[in-house]
Amino acid sequence: MRFAVKTRPEHQTWEELRDIWVAADEVPLFESIWNWDHFYPLTGDLHGPNFEGWTMLSAMAALTSRIRVGCQVTGMPYRHPAVLANMAATVDHISGGRLILGIGAAWNEMECTAYGIPLPPLKERFDRFDEGLEVITRLLSSTVSDFSGQYFTLTDAYCEPKPVQRPYPPITIGGNGPKRTLRAAARWATEWNGTIQDPAKFAELKEILRGHCTDLGRDFSEITCSCLLRWDGGDTDALLATVAQWRDAGADLAVIGLPTHAKPEALSTLAEALGTFA
Repeated sequence: MRFAVKTRPEHQTWEELRDIWVAADEVPLFESIWNWDHFYPLTGDLHGPNFEGWTMLSAMAALTSRIRVGCQVTGMPYRHPAVLANMAATVDHISGGRLILGIGAAWNEMECTAYGIPLPPLKERFDRFDEGLEVITRLLSSTVSDFSGQYFTLTDAYCEPKPVQRPYPPITIGGNGPKRTLRAAARWATEWNGTIQDPAKFAELKEILRGHCTDLGRDFSEITCSCLLRWDGGDTDALLATVAQWRDAGADLAVIGLPTHAKPEALSTLAEALGTFA
């Protein structure tokens, strides 16, 4: 099994987050590190502090040198996909080709309502999601791009410089929808990140993803199937038991969500415990 870590950019100082990312860069077991793309916290005081994901990601890309970096996952409605493509290309250069482009259709009604960001009904949201992926990948891979969709249009559009990783950074698609999310993952993703809590359901969704790959002529083995697990920062025995369940359910990669205010030295303890699965 492979491992990554994720920080919660809520209720913490910049210095705390910076120190964790820099420390994770020095732990070979962790292949990637993630934040999330929200403007409000998801736990505790929902009106408390929460750092913006992509500006944070840009800074962390400059502070690290080995570990892959990404937002798990970027909400497509929050930014025009052409803007997001340019952001991704820039961060890929800052990181020296270590960006993973995490993308999802979004769900958080509270922050969308607060900011006046339209969050369409599910069908339209996923129609926009599919078009947005087409826009992003065209801009990142083609010298000049044209696209005429229902929601997005490109006319002699450029995105320069191109990302370091060609044709574009690996894409992680997050979500659990068996029809639209998993089909998009089968088409575009190098990683599918399931956000459910039930290993048995994860195994079912993995088989649905395999079916979509068959339909589209995609090699299923090209896609990493990852899960998100929480660690409370204490004893690792319960975490290891949970990791074993997800490994048996077919998870290739476990992303370990770190607690707020985690200390950098906790990462070596975590890595030592998880090393038995690597």
